[in-house]
Amino acid sequence: MQEDSADAPRSSSLRVECYAGYRGEQTPRRFFLHDRCFEIEELLDCWLGPDHRYFKVVAGDGGVYILQHDTAHDRWDLTRASSALCP
Repeated sequence: MQEDSADAPRSSSLRVECYAGYRGEQTPRRFFLHDRCFEIEELLDCWLGPDHRYFKVVAGDGGVYILQHDTAHDRWDLTRASSALCP
């Protein structure tokens, strides 16, 4: 995980559920961090990197998050969060 924000959590407890569209491309619908579920309310942006896909989303808590999908290893990381996730 990249340390882009002091609020960014460790990715070892991150799980992402996706919807596969008609072309089979995965789009995140919700993610789980520790014991919390974050429903994705809005997809703000998505882009491709050399070996990753990125999704900038707004979750139900009002926070803006960037989810990074390592397509080669099918692994997700939370690279940035605009809201405080830790109590």
